[in-house]
Amino acid sequence: MMKMSKMHRRVLAALALSAAMPVQAQTTAASQAPELQTVTVTAQRRTENIREVPVSVTALKGEKLDVLISGGEDIRLLAGKVPSLNVESSNGRTFPRFYIRGYGNTDFNTFASQPVSLVYDDVVQENPILKGFPIFDLASVEVLRGPQGTLFGRNTPAGVVKFESERPKLGKTEGYYNLSLASRQTANVEGAVNVPLSDKWAMRVSAVGQHRDDYVDNFADVAKTQKRNELDGYNEHAERVQFLYSPDSSFNALLNLHQRNTNGSARLFRANLIGKGTNKIVPGYDLDSIVTNADNWQRLKTNGANLRLSWDLGSVRLFSITGYEHVSDYYSRGDIDGGTPAGPGFIPFQVQTGGYISDLDQYTQEFRVESKNAGPLNWQTGLYFFDEDATGGSDNFNDAGTRTSRLVSNQKNDAWAAFASVNYSISPDWTVRGGLRYTKDEKEFGTLVNENVTQIGPRSVSTSQDKFNWDLSATYKLSPTVNVYGRVATGFRAPSIAAASAAVPITVADSETITSYELGLKADLFERRARTSFSVYDYTVKDQQLTVVGGNSNVNRLINADRTKGKGAEFDFEAAVSTALRVSAGASYNYTQIRDASLSVNRCGSCTVTDPVNAAGRVVIDGNSLPQAPRWTVNATARYGVPFRDGELYFFTDWSYRSKINFFLYEAAEFVGAPLTEGGVRLGYIFGGGKYEVAAFGRNVLDQRRITGAIDFNNLTGFTNEPRQWGVQFKGNF
Repeated sequence: MMKMSKMHRRVLAALALSAAMPVQAQTTAASQAPELQTVTVTAQRRTENIREVPVSVTALKGEKLDVLISGGEDIRLLAGKVPSLNVESSNGRTFPRFYIRGYGNTDFNTFASQPVSLVYDDVVQENPILKGFPIFDLASVEVLRGPQGTLFGRNTPAGVVKFESERPKLGKTEGYYNLSLASRQTANVEGAVNVPLSDKWAMRVSAVGQHRDDYVDNFADVAKTQKRNELDGYNEHAERVQFLYSPDSSFNALLNLHQRNTNGSARLFRANLIGKGTNKIVPGYDLDSIVTNADNWQRLKTNGANLRLSWDLGSVRLFSITGYEHVSDYYSRGDIDGGTPAGPGFIPFQVQTGGYISDLDQYTQEFRVESKNAGPLNWQTGLYFFDEDATGGSDNFNDAGTRTSRLVSNQKNDAWAAFASVNYSISPDWTVRGGLRYTKDEKEFGTLVNENVTQIGPRSVSTSQDKFNWDLSATYKLSPTVNVYGRVATGFRAPSIAAASAAVPITVADSETITSYELGLKADLFERRARTSFSVYDYTVKDQQLTVVGGNSNVNRLINADRTKGKGAEFDFEAAVSTALRVSAGASYNYTQIRDASLSVNRCGSCTVTDPVNAAGRVVIDGNSLPQAPRWTVNATARYGVPFRDGELYFFTDWSYRSKINFFLYEAAEFVGAPLTEGGVRLGYIFGGGKYEVAAFGRNVLDQRRITGAIDFNNLTGFTNEPRQWGVQFKGNF
């Protein structure tokens, strides 16, 4: 590893101090400190104690989730909140891109695939436009790090982010309502009600509505005398209705219907935001205003349904999971150059584009059987089917807003898989697990319309790939509360296809594979007043699919890197220091490196390249880290509560830090995102026997603004993280 900076040493020292706190608590307040509740996860498709699972996994539940979503933020709020996880988007609240252990995909192509799979209520959300469903009424969020290629269905070589909604319950009417108001006229309204329909039927209805005013002044001239309108607001609502049918303990049926509707500003690109030769915002740049001569908006409508059935047949349990997801309308249009012909700063040419999906249908089906043996041997096996049909494209516009070109493409993707997993307890202390999966994946891709776009190469392509993946792990109990484990796992991502663009043909990236090695320790400490986990890993990706964007034009094409290496460590900790104080901390070190001496990409037009440039004037990327892959991430929370009158007065704070990131495959002084620290605070009062809660909160309380992404083919355009936010919240339970 590289030498650690003073800041890194301070971070690790702080974590060590946090880990030592329960020791003091044990000697001074042992009789008062409560036990932590057992955390269960479904990382291995069974409900298990998190300590027993031989996978690096973190679960977010309850109050932590409520605090994070109180300000009406979208799914990107998860970035940095658990070790090794990053989430970003160049499309604002839509089209999020996930990275685990530095391994992800910056592809903004309509048909992009990602190596991090998002699974919502046991259904894979494949296209990135499906991955941004709002966070509300959830039982848990689980982040599974490392390849999950045996038990989960689609493209999981980097890991899985797994969402599970609160389910209906028989026999009890209950629910909650939640209202928050915050800066810039931000409002977040959320609620759910559980209704027993009979002794065998129950229904749960959940909904969320989010709003933020347009607050960024939009001018048509650099002198800011001609105001056009205001930008960066949004209106979004999503609903979910679930029906549970459970006539007896042997059968269970759960139907889930959901939809989402989003309207608002697209990502605000700001011309020449980045200082030449630096990665800093130009001094004096006003982030509450923008100068643009183009339309900036986006809209999205999605809906879907899934049906989960289970039968308990005594010695085995059968599962059927049927999913359908549909995008009926998606369009995102913006000023990519971020300014006008007059500036701000020098802008070589004007770029206004729109990307869209006119229709997307995804069908999935899984059948799974798992054993219920009382003995040492248990197993599960199943079949999985995937079918996707998506049509979408991109438009270009002139300064007058008239469309000058259009490209429309269609992709059909069919896949099926068979899988099996076996657990065997060699002794009360030793357990081994092994899994195998066979996948067959086929894609057909074609151009439907190329209006004023001269297409190079064929108008259609097809791919077909099959692959076996496997994993093997062993867990050993050092004591009743301390486990160590080792895991070797492989993963696979099917070939990807990117649409043609001006002077760029349809490009196909071959399938990528990963082999990962992981060692870890998980423990409950100090009579279950604390828990911790620690893991180290090393992985190699062969033929990794990389996305080349920009350089000297607004293009997107796919390439394969011969190898990518990754290695690092992850740490999670949680403790009930006393009845009043609870703390948690997490950290990760992720080192990634591209290893392919033959790879080079087009350089930017106006940035300061720090990589070698070959004789052809192209930038050599061999040895670089992956984009959007910080070396260090750190997160921490603390909650202190005391009795007050008939309730509890509490203070909660959460913090996350990530080190610098690279925006593109090549390295340039301007396109390295500076380290980012974001913190939240919350002062609340719970009363009425726990039924009601009122709180004041702040998000990004330091108001640390950082450039989080850029374009490189025109000027030094960038975009930033969210500003500081203050708000109040009221929550009621019934």
